Amino acid sequence: MNVLIPSQLRDYTGGRAHVEARGATLAALLADLERRFPGIRFRMIDEQDAIRRHIKIFVNQQQARDLGAALATNDEVVIVGALSGG
Repeated sequence: MNVLIPSQLRDYTGGRAHVEARGATLAALLADLERRFPGIRFRMIDEQDAIRRHIKIFVNQQQARDLGAALATNDEVVIVGALSGG
């Protein structure tokens, strides 16, 4: 499935904004991303296996709130990271 990577995580994907990944659940998809792009999962998921507060993940425009969310091969996953600064 197509995954949109936010700009702050593109260092892990070699600058690519769109990558392909596989998984029957959001957890499996993130594991696939981690396998292909080491270190990226920790930037999105905390030590308690929860989505970090500054990260939002959308599946087909619906916010996914837990890693057990089921996915289909034609789903679109968008990862959004909060911007900060001042």
